[in-house]
Amino acid sequence: MDKYIIRGGRRLEGEVVISGAKNAAVAILPAIVLSEEPCIVDNVPDISDVRICLRILEHLGAQVEKLGKDCYRIDPTTINSYCVPYEYAKKMRASYYFLGALLGKFNKARVSMPGGCPLGDRPIDQHLMVFSDLGAKQDLSQGMVDLSADQLKGHDISFNVITVGGTMNAILAAVKAEGLTVIENAAREPHVVDLANFLNSMGAQIMGAGTETIKIKGVEHLYGTNYTVIPDQIEAGTFMVAAAATRGDVLVKNIIPTHLKSIIEAMEKIGVDIEIFDDSLRVTAKKPFTKLDIKTAPHPRFPTDMQPQISTLLTLAEGVSKVTEAIWDNRFEYVKELRRMGADITVDGKVAVIQGTGKLSGAPVKACDLRAGAALIIAGLAATGVTEIEDIFHVERGYDCMEGKLRALGAEIEKRSFPDPVAAETEATA
Repeated sequence: MDKYIIRGGRRLEGEVVISGAKNAAVAILPAIVLSEEPCIVDNVPDISDVRICLRILEHLGAQVEKLGKDCYRIDPTTINSYCVPYEYAKKMRASYYFLGALLGKFNKARVSMPGGCPLGDRPIDQHLMVFSDLGAKQDLSQGMVDLSADQLKGHDISFNVITVGGTMNAILAAVKAEGLTVIENAAREPHVVDLANFLNSMGAQIMGAGTETIKIKGVEHLYGTNYTVIPDQIEAGTFMVAAAATRGDVLVKNIIPTHLKSIIEAMEKIGVDIEIFDDSLRVTAKKPFTKLDIKTAPHPRFPTDMQPQISTLLTLAEGVSKVTEAIWDNRFEYVKELRRMGADITVDGKVAVIQGTGKLSGAPVKACDLRAGAALIIAGLAATGVTEIEDIFHVERGYDCMEGKLRALGAEIEKRSFPDPVAAETEATA
């Protein structure tokens, strides 16, 4: 069992380079299935979700070659399967992108229901609606999603809720469908735009990505490309909050500032000083933090994936803050862990009321999901004493070398392996 051991109370200082975007990479890699030639993708983050994507591609028959630290050449011309089994799909939510990609490639797909972080009910009904609108028949049995079509045909698609995954799967399935597909109420996140840009670089005809209406004119062929994944806005935001929470001085490099607009605005309201440059920004925190009421919402408003991190920062602020989670049902599971560290937080449904205490104390805690793990790391960095964080595999799903980057900024954090006491006790009594 791996843990992070953090000795808090040290200011973060220096420079950090942000890796490629997790949420873009885990859609772009499945999209390579649609190409008729090899593709080279750069700035791919070294995270477990990406490694699973690469293993799925190899399982399907693709040739995967690592060209550098974060660069891969993937040849999809040898793919000979359209099935993603349970042992792969259970490990990551984004495995559902193989549904759209394989359906677009073969007019059929068989993918196990996805896994990922336990953030409440996350159905794929909007995805299935898309596939049905495009002409695919579907069968759900024994935990598998089976799709088939004689020929996918363009269609008008209107989401009744904004869905990032549904929008990206619609793009993947429609890009080679016959005729025109129009997606209304589309998600506008940067990784949606990055997927569209990647496919367009392969010869797709996708217009309007980043707006509420996306138009896709189906093409018969997609070709190889060289492409660089955008920087990860959530990793950037996480390091920004960590710098502020430790009263540090950090230059966050390899970013797209417009992607961080809502995060920057929220942190400045709290009292954090942020200086913005072309592809970097500097975070300092010299003033007392002030309370903030904030609500998560789809891009370009404040992202749900930054909610646990900003809530952690607000435990250090003066006054009472209110955080409303409008996207996921169970995103406040981490609160009980912050309480172990001295936070004063009350949760009522989708609203957390945070009474700033100005301080946190180290304690043994457990990461319950990816962003909760990031929040607990920030708490540990700001706290007095030692914090031990269990279940850090969640963090490794989405952050490239988190502990190494933090150590380079002066944090006292290390990853250690410990025996699992429950497993050991079970084995001893067996």
